[in-house]
Formats: sequence, structure tokens, C-alpha cells
Amino acid sequence: MRILLTHGYFIEEDPKEQAIMRPYVPLGILYISAYLEQNGYDNEVFDSTFSSFSTLCAQLQQQRPHVVGVYTNLMTKLNVLRIISYIKSQPELQHTKIVLGGPEVRNHAIKFLEHGADFIASGEGEQTMLELVQYVEGTFTGTLTDIEGVSFLDPEKGLQQNKERTKVKNLDVLPMPNRRKVNLSLYFDAWKGRHGTSTVSISTMRGCPYSCKWCSRAVYGQSYRRRTPAKVADEIAYIKANYNVDSLWFVDDVFTISHQWLEQFTNEMTIRNLVTPFECITRADRLNEEVIINLKKSGCFRVWIGAESGSQKIIDLMDRRVEVEQVQKMIQLARKHGMQAGTFIMVGYPGETKEDIYATVQHLKNADPDLFTITVAYPIKGTPLYAEVEDRFVTSLPWESSTDRDIDFTRTYNRKYYDYAIQMINYEVNYHKALKRPVANLFKLTKLKLRSTLAKGHMWMEERRKVSFNELTG
Repeated sequence: MRILLTHGYFIEEDPKEQAIMRPYVPLGILYISAYLEQNGYDNEVFDSTFSSFSTLCAQLQQQRPHVVGVYTNLMTKLNVLRIISYIKSQPELQHTKIVLGGPEVRNHAIKFLEHGADFIASGEGEQTMLELVQYVEGTFTGTLTDIEGVSFLDPEKGLQQNKERTKVKNLDVLPMPNRRKVNLSLYFDAWKGRHGTSTVSISTMRGCPYSCKWCSRAVYGQSYRRRTPAKVADEIAYIKANYNVDSLWFVDDVFTISHQWLEQFTNEMTIRNLVTPFECITRADRLNEEVIINLKKSGCFRVWIGAESGSQKIIDLMDRRVEVEQVQKMIQLARKHGMQAGTFIMVGYPGETKEDIYATVQHLKNADPDLFTITVAYPIKGTPLYAEVEDRFVTSLPWESSTDRDIDFTRTYNRKYYDYAIQMINYEVNYHKALKRPVANLFKLTKLKLRSTLAKGHMWMEERRKVSFNELTG
């Protein structure tokens, strides 16, 4: 039984990703790889990150797998469609069955199946993939309709969606992700070359119990399940024993959701002499001084504290369930204890006005994070935000050549306005930071203020265009 797992992310094809250069190993398919091996099925992983589409095609021709499993998300969707098209066009691969999993497939199952996928695996993929492999092999004891979490096209009945798969309750039963299947040195070198330190990603939990309207829960659902601190420490010990890596990146949605878990994790790390620099993501309402002290003690050098906006009105519209002032205090407290603090900002959310955007500027000045990222809000199918704005989509884009990231909808202002708003926020906040050393940053201060003023001017012109358009059409 020949099995190939891949993910369709080619960094050489994406200039923006090359500029950022923060690639992470595909943990999802590495978990599936380990689970298949645990159950007696050898498999190959084609890590596309530092490879190419043509090399993947050559690998498919050489191996001619019976099953290809492809992780699919917003970023990789279009490449996944290319992979499907290639496999289906090759006579030598007509026997190959294509299984798609990941966050993008649940709400687009029929489309992916119509474009050539054989099976869609929704939710957690380990057990589903194992049973699909057994089904293709002919050793599965039931029928295809007995495999939970699977969608497929029936020639007579059309789309068939099997019963939802029950989530894994005890994550400790899962093996560690199969990192030896990928060349981690490529990731280490990329990080080291661009950022000065190498990193490796780790997952300790699945699911998120919070209700932010823009966030997709397509794979793990609105749940909270976690490996025990001892199991996580075992994985860190394995990484330290086998790889020369500078830091860890915890990919969990809310790392400090359980204060008890964090305290036990901190004890494991210190008692076993495993303390290693790491960064993580969390929420301000799941932080306090004791938690921050434990983070620092266990090795955390940077904590990302979500906010999304500096306007309480917008945060409430998002159902974010956090207070702006609380975010500011926790960012300041983390920095006080010697950690870097980062935060996330989103502009263009439904209902956001100019006043809300300037509230975000003031929020960032008050909080003074070391790092912040900004994006324009976009609706992901299956989320409450998508349902809220679906009737306001500006254009109807072809599904096969676009992603949800390309969707624009009628907002308070047009898309160009928010692009200029992002520039303005960056310039204003960096100007505020540069003011701490005015003499040393005199030239920088002048440049930032000029650019901020220019961005504000562009925002004003876009705002006036909307007013003029409304007057003409009103």
C-alpha cells in the first residue's frame, strides 16, 4: 500500500511569504503520518514548502501512490486544485485516490469533489485517514458510509456526507508528529538566515471554546482538549535531544487558557531542565501577573495577545469578549516582566468607522507592544462573519480561481481606504515609538510623520469619493 501525504504550499511561488519567511512544518500531516505508522502503514511525506510543483509531480510519477492525502487551507487551496488536476490527467495515476483534509474542505466539500477529489475528510484526520486507507486497500470491515467524517460523490445520489467523526477526547493517545519525515534543517536555516534564530512548532491543544465571529472552527470545533503537561514535555525533550533549534513556537489558539495546566507545565519544564525559549498566543482575559510569571519561568520570551481592534464597539461586534483596557494592561505587564509582547489588529470589520480606526491607533500607542500585525478583515465560509456579510459581497468570484481572502464586501469605506488606513496606523505607531529617542530618530520622525500625513490624505480622498458617489446616486 503506497501512501503519500503533502500540503501544496510552495514558498518559491509566493513573494509575500518569501518576504515574511516564517515557514512552519505541516504538523497536521505529520500527525497523520505518525498515526498511520503506529497502525502498520508506512507512508511518504512530500514536504512542498521548499520544493516545487514540478518536483511533486515527479514524485507522484515515481511512487504512483494508491492514496494521496493533501492538507488544504485558504493559502494552499489553488495549489491543491492544481495537484488534483495533475493526478486526474495522468494515465499512470488513474488508480490514485485523493483525500483532502484541513480547514478549507468542510464548507467547500461539493466543490472539491466536483473538481476531482475522491474523498473529503472533515474534522480530525488521523482515524478517518486510517479507515480510508483500509477501505482503498480492501481491508476495512464496513462500507464507505460507515467511515465517520467522510464526504464523497455517489454516482446516483450525489453528495454523501457521513456521520461527523467523534473528536479525540484524550490527545495523549496520539503519537508525536512524525518530524523525521521532513528536513527540518531547511526550516531552521530559513528562520536563522532571516530572523537570527531558528524555531520549531508544537501543538499542545485542539479546539478553541471562544466565539469570535471571524474565526474558523472547521477542523477542531468549539472545544478544548489538551495533552498533559508531561506529554508535551516529553515532546520537547525529544526535540532538544534530536535537533539543534533555538526556540519553540506553540501554535495553540489560547496557550494560557488553563492556569492549572500552565502551572503544571512550568513545573515539568523546570524540574526536567527543559526550559527553552518559546513564543505563544493567548487572550488578555486569560492572563494575570501570576500567569505571566509562569510563562517567563517556563521559557516564554514573546507572548502574542489578541485584540483585533482598539475600539470596544468593534470588539463587541466581533463577539471577542475582552476589554480594550485589559489588553493594554496585559501587554504592558508582560513587557514589565521582561517578555516581548505582540498583538494582532484587524481593520475593515463591518460597522467600523474612521473614529474606530483612530481608536485603534490610540490603543496601540497606549499598549506599546513590541510587535503588531495588521490585516483587512475577510469572511471565511462557515463563520458567523461570512453569514453576516454574504449578501453584501461586492463581486462574484469564480470558486476555482479565488479564495475567501479575495472576497470583498460593502463596508463603511472602500478597500483602498483600508489599505491606506493600514499604512497610517503603521506610520503613526512607529512615530510614537521613535519619539522615545527624538534626537537619535530625528530624520526617522520627520519621514514617518510625512508618510502618515500622506496616508491620512489618501484616506480623506477615498472618504470624499464615497460621499460624492452617494450624492450622485442618492
